[in-house]
Amino acid sequence: MALTIKRIHPASVKKSLKLPLFLAKVPAGFPSPADDYLDKNLDLNEYLIKNSSATFCVRVEGHSMVKAGIHDGDILVVDRSLEPRDKKIVIAIVNGDLTVKRIKKEKGKVYLEPESDEFKPIEISETTDCQVWGVVTYAIHKV
Repeated sequence: MALTIKRIHPASVKKSLKLPLFLAKVPAGFPSPADDYLDKNLDLNEYLIKNSSATFCVRVEGHSMVKAGIHDGDILVVDRSLEPRDKKIVIAIVNGDLTVKRIKKEKGKVYLEPESDEFKPIEISETTDCQVWGVVTYAIHKV
């Protein structure tokens, strides 16, 4: 199954949700003595959304971007104000269908690349009906 968009939601920053952010970093290797110093409160809206008027969230369906860390059911934060460049992950409408893929420019051609061996790249030619909606800035999923 190709990765498709289930829903599009506007990003809302009307409410502030501040969570504690600890000064100490958590090592991913061997445990170290705990520093339990609280640095500040972290507002997820401030962290995830840089331009609220150009940002929206989408829920994805499918498995074509798993190597990029995007999984079925994830929520993607998408910024329409960012320029869609080579190697960026974008939300695009291709021939009327929404999809999420990585832009790849190679030998004068442009492709929308999946991040799974099960799917083929989509070549964007002059005859392809394609519009990039925005650049994916974050993927949110349960662990």
